[in-house]
Amino acid sequence: MDPISSRSNPKIKQLRALKERTSRQESGLILVEGIFHVGEAAAAARADKLALQAIYYAPDLLRSEFALELVREQTAHGTPCYPLTVDVFASVAEKDNPQGILAVVRPRHYSLDELGPQDFPWGVALVAPQDPGNLGSILRCIDAVGASGLLLLDGGADPYHPAAVRASMGALFWRPLVQSSFKAFAVWAREGGYTVYGTSAHAPLDYRQVRAYPRPLILLLGSEREGLTPEQAAECQVMLRLPMSGRVTSLNLAVAAGVMLYSMLEAE
Repeated sequence: MDPISSRSNPKIKQLRALKERTSRQESGLILVEGIFHVGEAAAAARADKLALQAIYYAPDLLRSEFALELVREQTAHGTPCYPLTVDVFASVAEKDNPQGILAVVRPRHYSLDELGPQDFPWGVALVAPQDPGNLGSILRCIDAVGASGLLLLDGGADPYHPAAVRASMGALFWRPLVQSSFKAFAVWAREGGYTVYGTSAHAPLDYRQVRAYPRPLILLLGSEREGLTPEQAAECQVMLRLPMSGRVTSLNLAVAAGVMLYSMLEAE
């Protein structure tokens, strides 16, 4: 197959469109770029966690034997694999020095009704986070500690933004991700018997004072800018404080989530 050499090719136009949130929402498709990330997407597809729609690669850029074997393997399995010229690939790549491979993926969408204490014993809920990189980093932490998944409440950043996909290092493909309203989450958490732990700089309890975190539980974090509102904090059975000894008054959202998740893992 000759490489696609025109930027006006319909397939290339679709790839460019998937850089926009509206197109991702309307089509249900996302872009995954890079050797490791495409490899993880292919592994998740084999495990029936998502659908791998197509692979696009630049033969003159791709030097990784792993990636080349992945293209051969997916071609043999019937996945469309399209070669592109270097110029055309660069026009759709997010990175300045692209590795030469990307994929179009249809992720699986979950709802709160599908999850419960038996298969979702502990996880993270974020209220309207603004930074897609934080979303991806938190998913990576969730996967690292073996937590169940991520709940996104009341909108915020797109979890399928390229920055979120990159930062998740493939965890996005393996852990359930649910988008819901805070109101529906509160009902679900109460009915499921979850203990909800919130964080606040003004909470009376230092997180290091907690000796155990019995399951099922949810770590609830507010947005980077606003934190939890009084109404949201009222849904928490326990409010915790991360001590700040220096001049800064708060931690990055993903860092705070990582500290709390590892604390919860150790005190299980």
